[in-house]
Amino acid sequence: MTLGLIMFSKLEEIEKRYIELNDNICRIDPTNQLDLYKSVSKELKDISEVVEKYRRYKFNKNEILEYKTFLSDVSLCNSAKGEVRRLEQENETILDDLKIMLSPKDPDDDKNVIIEIRAGTGGTEAALFASTLFKMYSMFALKNNWKIEILGSNETELGGFKEISFMISGKGAYSKLKFESGVHRVQRVPETESQGRIHTSTATVAVLPEAEEVEINIDPSDLQIDTFRAGGAGGQHVNKTESAIRITHMPSGIVVECQDERSQHKNKDKAMKVLRSRLLKMKKDENERAVSEERRSQVGTGDRSERIRTYNFPQNRVTDHRTGKSSHQLEAFINGEIDLVK
Repeated sequence: MTLGLIMFSKLEEIEKRYIELNDNICRIDPTNQLDLYKSVSKELKDISEVVEKYRRYKFNKNEILEYKTFLSDVSLCNSAKGEVRRLEQENETILDDLKIMLSPKDPDDDKNVIIEIRAGTGGTEAALFASTLFKMYSMFALKNNWKIEILGSNETELGGFKEISFMISGKGAYSKLKFESGVHRVQRVPETESQGRIHTSTATVAVLPEAEEVEINIDPSDLQIDTFRAGGAGGQHVNKTESAIRITHMPSGIVVECQDERSQHKNKDKAMKVLRSRLLKMKKDENERAVSEERRSQVGTGDRSERIRTYNFPQNRVTDHRTGKSSHQLEAFINGEIDLVK
């Protein structure tokens, strides 16, 4: 059986299961069988998008056959050809989507995500670019109705960020953002440039799935916790109270700082979230390295040294170096339309 036949056989099974679940849920009384009702509802929700796309694909196939009957009619031939071409292109896209949706799912895909952005080469302009990337991901989260929580930041006087870490909470957040890890490069004329010369700056992005406490067991004796006075671009509480927290995980050498909250307790909670997620990422990377060099090269490691995208402001162009795709809608991209080059 060819790969195509296997996929369509799987799609038929999923659609059959979808019909069966719809029949079953009508017979369940939520007041007496709440757990069963939740279980069936979740399974229905999980496969509904696949079924909708597959049904659209089949509908288009029938439409294509219908339009092809008009090809022998001189008066309708051109319009029929146009519709056949449009529907075939739409079905190609649907098939690509279905292949992705049927591929083995990353167990972390539905998790919340922690993103860390750090200014790279370029000084002040790199920090401003880091701020631009934060805005971009914030707008993308807003479009998906996700929640954003800043976990820690080091802001510059001009409004840029030397570094910023934040959590995006929402279903599928990690699955949609996990490939953003890497070096992002910007080419533009900085606001501070009087000669109008184009500068090239970079920022690194790290994307981590939020780790639950049960996934990463941290021995308190492995932690060195220091408090210090918060510093930054401003704020009434800056440098007045020792509310900032620095946690060092001695076995791994990972250091996490958080000073955005006035409460020492809240800063510690946020720092621990970041620490758990970094340790989970380290654990995943170690497991991946153990599998094989060949497999790792196929799935990618998300290494920060890997340049993934260039934002060219003078040419209004954004280019993804992994997909090879470009878009001349840079402003829309920066405003959260990051699917334009996927």
